[in-house]
Amino acid sequence: MHLRKWFEPPHHLLTLFLATALALAIGLAWLGWSILEQDRALEGQRIEKHLNQLADLISANLSKNIAELEDRIGKISALPEPEAGREASRLAQEVGVDGLVVLFHSQEVDAYPPSSLVYYPSLPISREPPERVFATGETIEFRDKDYAHAIATYRLLARSPDALIRAGALLREARVLRKMHLPLQAGAVYQELAKLDPTPTGGVPAGLVARAAQCGLLAEARQSGELQDEAHALDLDLAGGRWRLTRGVYQFYEQEVSGWLRPETLGDPDPRSTRPTRLALAAGANLLWEQWQRFGEAETTAVGHRSLWTDHHSIFLLWSSTPEALAGMVAAPVYFERQWRAVLGTGGQQDAQITLTDVEGHLVFGQSMSVPHYAVTRATSDTQLPWTLRVVSTNLGADAAESASRRRLLLVGFGLMALVVLAGIYFIARAVTRELEVARLQSDFVSAVSHEFRTPLASLLQRSELLADGRVSSDQQRREYYQALVRESQRLRRLVEGLLDFGRMEAGSREYRFELIETAGLVQSVAEEFSREVAPGGYQIETKLDGSLPPVRGDREALGRALWNLLDNAVKYSPDCKAVCVEAGSQDGRVAIRVRDRGLGIAPGEQGEIFKKFFRATSARQAGVKGTGLGLAMVERITQAHGGRVSVESEPGAGSTFTLRLPAAKE
Repeated sequence: MHLRKWFEPPHHLLTLFLATALALAIGLAWLGWSILEQDRALEGQRIEKHLNQLADLISANLSKNIAELEDRIGKISALPEPEAGREASRLAQEVGVDGLVVLFHSQEVDAYPPSSLVYYPSLPISREPPERVFATGETIEFRDKDYAHAIATYRLLARSPDALIRAGALLREARVLRKMHLPLQAGAVYQELAKLDPTPTGGVPAGLVARAAQCGLLAEARQSGELQDEAHALDLDLAGGRWRLTRGVYQFYEQEVSGWLRPETLGDPDPRSTRPTRLALAAGANLLWEQWQRFGEAETTAVGHRSLWTDHHSIFLLWSSTPEALAGMVAAPVYFERQWRAVLGTGGQQDAQITLTDVEGHLVFGQSMSVPHYAVTRATSDTQLPWTLRVVSTNLGADAAESASRRRLLLVGFGLMALVVLAGIYFIARAVTRELEVARLQSDFVSAVSHEFRTPLASLLQRSELLADGRVSSDQQRREYYQALVRESQRLRRLVEGLLDFGRMEAGSREYRFELIETAGLVQSVAEEFSREVAPGGYQIETKLDGSLPPVRGDREALGRALWNLLDNAVKYSPDCKAVCVEAGSQDGRVAIRVRDRGLGIAPGEQGEIFKKFFRATSARQAGVKGTGLGLAMVERITQAHGGRVSVESEPGAGSTFTLRLPAAKE
């Protein structure tokens, strides 16, 4: 259909309706989208409000915790030395493994818990034995190269009541034994030296020196298994802060141990998984020491806190210092996590993630979110904390549970409305389309009926005028004209009666007079009468009747009309092949009457439509065959009224076979 025809009567009504329905659907969709967007905006505001409350609670808790710590550290720094140590120990127990407390006074450094530092920023100067004690033995060792005499000299000194002298003598004795390539004897001396731990020798605890030397002997002897055991035990003690070491000494021995241990041993969960944190805590204590040295020079009192990034780890420093002492705390971010997690409870972490970043942008705690989430941020300037606080929603499903339920209800409501609107549009459009189709079919019907009436009327008028004017001279010709007038009159009568009869069928007022009918006689009489009707056109009607046809009970006139319509269709749609066959037989207690032609045929898609009123096949319209579109509809109604059915078998270009199946009458 061309576009312009949609705007012509009667299609303009359907076009107007569809346009109105489309506008209604668009308006409904826009309204639904607007409501959903508003609901999403309200949901976002609610989530942000929740996150803001969470951020305020966390920042307030952190600020309160830091203020309490500053107060306690300030009190500790003002206490005398023994009492300050007890208070520092209590605070360290509360901090736990995630931090430590340090006290600086004079040149002393005390850490709580005692083994919490892997190295110290400063150590008191250790007492060393006079050099002259070992002068004789060293002269014999280095100048005279008399190793046996040197060993005897050192062995004598190893019996000294002074632990410092014994440690120095044993260390030198083992050295001489190694020069003599006596590793077993040297190892025994190192074991004896290890028992003097923590006596310093050369500023380093004797136990550390002896155990490191034993590892060296095992490495030289290529005793891999024993070396791994000894080195691993030494590594544990270094990481556990067994000895008070300076940073340089710790790094030296830690590097030595790393060289002895195999890579898989370096990955053992204890102690190296906690070592980076312990190293960061030691670095923080070292920074506090340096800061206290500067405070002491200025002779001022200072209180403060800061976040420090060192060795790829973040630590928190808090201190209170005077020129005489400094009390400080060094903590990992996990300590503060425990504080606000305890305040929020486990439920506070089900739908949000907290991240802390320092002033340099380093991630102190939490993890970066790579996908967009609702988030709120509290800058350092807003909270006076040493970190920027960010609270991110990680479970939008939980955040939006109530909104999601409401949104589902809205979607269901709009979905139902949309279904109702679409269903209404569909059914109304279908009804309008059907009405338009009926109007078209009725228009085609009126045109076809007019043509059907015009042809016999024109023939009647022409012959009547010739007869009236006396222009037909011979009796034979007049008889032929009179016979033609009768045929055309009968044709008109059949047309009128057919239309009236179909109208009564549609209205349900058609009355049938049922009687016992001989089937063969009915078929033969209708076929002969129709044959005379179409004989002038060259058509031949062939009949094949079963001799044992049972009778049927029905209305003779109606059944005759149904058979006549089938024959009439066969002739009209067979313009080239002028032979039509009528067959009648019995099958399964039914009488089957078949009308077969070799005409145009019917397309498969139209075979189910041809029994509808006013419908005419495409092949008929293309061939210019005239008709009302009521013949087959009337056949179907008559057949159904007699308890039978009509069917068609057809192939385009090969003809059609229509079959009436009627129940046989019971004798």
